[in-house]
Amino acid sequence: MTTYTLDDLSSMSFDDLEALYKSGSVPDHLEVLDNKPKGRMLAVRGTHRITPVAGLLRLWSKLPVFPWDGKTLTSEDATSGKGINRIQLGVSMDWFEFKTRIQKSLIDGNDCIVLDYEQPGNPWFIRKIHDELREVSPGMFLGPAMWKQGENDAANVLWFALDATGV
Repeated sequence: MTTYTLDDLSSMSFDDLEALYKSGSVPDHLEVLDNKPKGRMLAVRGTHRITPVAGLLRLWSKLPVFPWDGKTLTSEDATSGKGINRIQLGVSMDWFEFKTRIQKSLIDGNDCIVLDYEQPGNPWFIRKIHDELREVSPGMFLGPAMWKQGENDAANVLWFALDATGV
């Protein structure tokens, strides 16, 4: 299996990330994600057509001033858990809780880890987010961040990754 870093993934196109995601897998136990994996936004839909914009977004997402730092996750058993996003806005904050579970992907119908934001206390617009994850190399997780358009339909807005190799 190829080993990827966040920098490797951030150099890939939107379509290449989708192909890599489809080849990914779900770990036997979600505890591999326990702790605080570092996150990075990788590619935003439509920006690949505007090369300077795509380049600026990639650069910005690598900088320490990028507000999203990753996710804190805790497994409850082999196939479910909970988590929250880590945000850095001059001070570290935890926002937008989610539950994790194994279910079929909206991308291709194969198993993935779903991050369910339909939790009490989350604003309506956060509840419209559908995130998924698959492991694409040991400890490196790739996923789409999608906007729900119906019960089983969502538009892929961007790709992100979580690096659990150093946690």
